[in-house]
Amino acid sequence: QVQLVESGGGLVQAGGSLRLSCAASGRTFSSYAMGWFRQAPGKERESVAGINWRGDSTYYPRSVKDRFTISRDNAANTVYLQMNSLKPEDTAVYYCAAKKYGDSYQPPTFYDYWGVGTQVTVSS
Repeated sequence: QVQLVESGGGLVQAGGSLRLSCAASGRTFSSYAMGWFRQAPGKERESVAGINWRGDSTYYPRSVKDRFTISRDNAANTVYLQMNSLKPEDTAVYYCAAKKYGDSYQPPTFYDYWGVGTQVTVSS
């Protein structure tokens, strides 16, 4: 069992930055691919970043590429999402997820564990 706890969300002006953290319980964090997803009201959950279990491959959709960066610290059991040049359309609840021995990208339904999310609000 893996428990995930996100932090770092908040209110930021357009053009600003936030760094989200996702702390994982357990001693096998390094075996898990990690993903960041977001869900805005009335919209489906979408992937915004992923990193494979080895940490040598990342994925970003076009909507956030060159603005968001995912990284992991296996010693700290933590995955991060650095978000720069934020836009009002980035407003959503952000979730992290874990998939054992996963790739940098897989659909949300493939993930084994999910956090409860953290709200990010970008004002114009």
